[in-house]
Amino acid sequence: MDPVNKIRNFCIIAHVDHGKTTLSDRLLEHTNTVVRREMQDQLLDSMDLERERGITIKNHPVSMRYDHPTKGNFLLNLNDTPGHVDFSYEVSRSLAACEGALLLVDASQGIEAQTVANANLAMAHGLTIIPVINKIDLPGAHVEDVLRQLEDVLAIPREEALLASAKSDIGIDDILNAIVDRVPAPPAPKIAQIRALIFDSIFDPYKGVICHVRIFSGSLKVGDTIYMMRTGMSNVIKEVGCFCPKMRPMDILSEGQIGYIIANIRNVSEVKIGDTITLANDPVDEMLPGYKDVRPMVFSGIYPIDTNDFEKLKSSLAKLQLNDASLVYQSESSIALGFGFRCGFLGLLHMDIIQERLRREYDLDIISTYPSVVYRVKLTDDSWMEVDSPLKLPDPSHISEIHEPTICAKIHIPNASIGDILALISEKRGECNETETLDANKVILSCNLPLNEILIDFNDRLKSITRGYGSMDYDFGEYIQSDLVRLDILVNGDSVDAFSSIVHRVKAVFRGREMCEKLKELLPRQLFKVAIQAAIGSNVVARETLSALRKDVTAKCYGGDISRKRKLLDKQKEGKKKMKQIGKVSIPQDAFLKILKASQ
Repeated sequence: MDPVNKIRNFCIIAHVDHGKTTLSDRLLEHTNTVVRREMQDQLLDSMDLERERGITIKNHPVSMRYDHPTKGNFLLNLNDTPGHVDFSYEVSRSLAACEGALLLVDASQGIEAQTVANANLAMAHGLTIIPVINKIDLPGAHVEDVLRQLEDVLAIPREEALLASAKSDIGIDDILNAIVDRVPAPPAPKIAQIRALIFDSIFDPYKGVICHVRIFSGSLKVGDTIYMMRTGMSNVIKEVGCFCPKMRPMDILSEGQIGYIIANIRNVSEVKIGDTITLANDPVDEMLPGYKDVRPMVFSGIYPIDTNDFEKLKSSLAKLQLNDASLVYQSESSIALGFGFRCGFLGLLHMDIIQERLRREYDLDIISTYPSVVYRVKLTDDSWMEVDSPLKLPDPSHISEIHEPTICAKIHIPNASIGDILALISEKRGECNETETLDANKVILSCNLPLNEILIDFNDRLKSITRGYGSMDYDFGEYIQSDLVRLDILVNGDSVDAFSSIVHRVKAVFRGREMCEKLKELLPRQLFKVAIQAAIGSNVVARETLSALRKDVTAKCYGGDISRKRKLLDKQKEGKKKMKQIGKVSIPQDAFLKILKASQ
């Protein structure tokens, strides 16, 4: 059992693609945690999605042994964290289990949006920050400029920064020594009773729920009966251990350590991220400071293409929620798509990752509806309601005001792109409040934008305009009153609920015309004319007409008087008029798939 003063708990925080995972690979090599023959790139990224996209989605704990040149042997517990803004909840959970953080900055890119956001998050948690300038061996490295940015933007003295290149194995030993020298040991507990924080969990089909914990006081071992304070559940521990980087059983998990607990928990609802574990026969009075309740920013309906897969989708979402506490969902039904779930996500990338995991890990064919946000609606009787789906929006006659959520964004861009980015912000109904010069080449724009406007293509266009050098970080802002309407799509006079959306009145006509044109291309023709309309309430703002299939009823007439043909055509015309009154248009499933995919 390691004494507390020989333990160091730290994480790596940085912007996307600044080298976090590569640095963690080098640390594993230098501490001989993984033998060289078993070493591979992105070792801690266990998901195929992480390897394919080159991003970290889940935080990955690992315990390492390091011999300091003068201070002896230490246990280093590392958390490799994601860098994308959508996974900032994962980062905050990692920070709560650590005392220090390596702040990684790319020497060629400099300080970017998530660098600032993650650094502020670490400072708010009271962590010791060790700045590391990575990729110093690149031809485009500007070390001096980055050191100046550290002082100007983050108020971190340049003397504290370490120079390294994880790819070329430069400066890794200096980083390890700095972790031992600068990161404080876990603080002495205020109470002697056992308290452990659940900062993550995964579901294993054979072992059940595996809880990732940080022990703040006392120790846990096999046979202990634990009590989870938030859920009120008691379980007997079957196995405890650490990550090296694979799970390795141990006899005991003691104070200050990070590890895992298996307690035969089969029901995924029994474990809550941020819960406090204590002993059933000697419980503590108050919980450890957990995490703030996560607030989803984007909502989308997820439906199984095969309706028989509904129960499978339900159990898959429950298991995914255990791995990802920021996912929320509730059941809903649609006339067009059947039974499914309304899911809440932290952002567009988070939504994309969840959908891809459902397809890959659980072998589900799913379709998602157009993403929306949570609106606050003031009714005529002065009561308020929250609406996360266009179908839940009340009748316009009962609505007094509609308030939409906004974001406070920090956009880091090159100087040359400032005009085009300001035009993009204006197009998205945003406003720029402040411009701050970072150095001779980069500026930071502080803007307020409606969340609804950045859902689909904002990040792609930002990257395109800045040639990949732009980055954005945002916080949830306040709700503001806005002129919003529900746009309904009608096919032959019947509203199709799957295509409804809440849009700003100024953009309703354009979006309605766009949807009508797409549907005209995708819908199969009928034996009668079909009107495809976009409407706000009873006001039609766009229309396309799907022409009828015409059966050649005069084919049997060879010559003869023209009145014979006219008689047949008039009879057909009457039949089509009658068919239009009683006919129903059945929209095929593949048309739903194509139109919803084209809208995202």
